[in-house]
Amino acid sequence: MFQALLSRFRFVASFVVAGSILLTGCASTGSSMTTNSPDPRLTQGSTAEFFSKSGYQACAVAAGAGVLACALSNSGNKTACAVVAGLAACGVAMGANYYLDQRRSQYSNTTERLQVMTKDVQADTDKVVARTAVAQQVINDDQQSIAKIKRDIAAKTVDKTKAAAELASVDENIALLKKDLGNMRNKVTEYTKVADAERMQGNGPEIKQVDINILKMNEKVASLQKEVDGLYNQRTAITLG
Repeated sequence: MFQALLSRFRFVASFVVAGSILLTGCASTGSSMTTNSPDPRLTQGSTAEFFSKSGYQACAVAAGAGVLACALSNSGNKTACAVVAGLAACGVAMGANYYLDQRRSQYSNTTERLQVMTKDVQADTDKVVARTAVAQQVINDDQQSIAKIKRDIAAKTVDKTKAAAELASVDENIALLKKDLGNMRNKVTEYTKVADAERMQGNGPEIKQVDINILKMNEKVASLQKEVDGLYNQRTAITLG
């Protein structure tokens, strides 16, 4: 089992390097590729790092930090430490099979695994809730901007240059939120796959609690999706001519 995990860790390690290069490149070129950027509330702070990156990017960054910590630590077995750190950092972000292998290597007892999985799903649900709270603030402000532009258009007092810049910012916010939603839905899908695989092992009460938590997470994601769709519909209803 350890050899299998080591093999998977080496796979992850390749993304640590690739992901770091990718993210560095984005950071250095992003500002030159567009004159507008998403609202800072969506790109900064604790909620920004959870869902704005793909599973591979998030895994690369988190695993890289964990592996580096092991390399600098006094651990007697740095290789084993790095494997555990890398796996723990990635979790379901790398897919259902990866996550399941990780948890099965840590907990041979199905009941224990499901209890840990319940906590994992709840933790990610809490992150969705926190991200939604930030997103809602941005969405409310964007809706107010759109409403003012519509009033100005109706009164024929609209400053088209200023309005175009404001709408471009709204577009950037919508694009980022849609990306977040895609990554959130992916987590729900992967957790569902893991639950289906574990369902074959029985453990009725435990798997039911996992199902309940996944459902709650999915409901939170669907709620945010509805808010983003509403903003998108309001935005696309405006043409400056």
